[in-house]
Amino acid sequence: MSVANPSLTAEALGLEFRALLEAEPGPKGREKVRDRLKQALTDPSFVAQYLREDTGEREILYEDAKLGFCILAHNYKGAKDSPPHDHGPSWAIYGQARGETAMNDYQLLEPATESTPGKVRKTRTYALTPGIAHVYNEGDLHSPHRAGPTSLIRIEGTNMEKVRRLKYQAV
Repeated sequence: MSVANPSLTAEALGLEFRALLEAEPGPKGREKVRDRLKQALTDPSFVAQYLREDTGEREILYEDAKLGFCILAHNYKGAKDSPPHDHGPSWAIYGQARGETAMNDYQLLEPATESTPGKVRKTRTYALTPGIAHVYNEGDLHSPHRAGPTSLIRIEGTNMEKVRRLKYQAV
């Protein structure tokens, strides 16, 4: 377990992530970002600073001006489910800070179009618990289920508020 580091900020972490992604673009660099995020999730000061009681369900903590990735805080006060989705042309890393998320992975059966949801089949379910972080590369289909309060730090390869995504339906 790491020692509390009150000087660790989202901006400092973002600059570390940028250096890792510039040194090794693609999935290998994302794995290194995930490993660094896991360290940050074990820092009680960092978690307390960015995942407060008044933190909302989606707050951008840092948006990298050069590479475009974002660090977000998510604080869910109760149960919450999301439908199967990918991150369009982007990637994401989910890092659990508090609570537990049951994450489902899916296999694509039929591609989505603008007018018709794609069809997917669940292939596995696994737990994201505090200190665990997982990379979802482009096209990786998944859906989180939260049975109670949870908090996480998520990195998006680009700000997903600006990306139109297709819908998927589990069959």
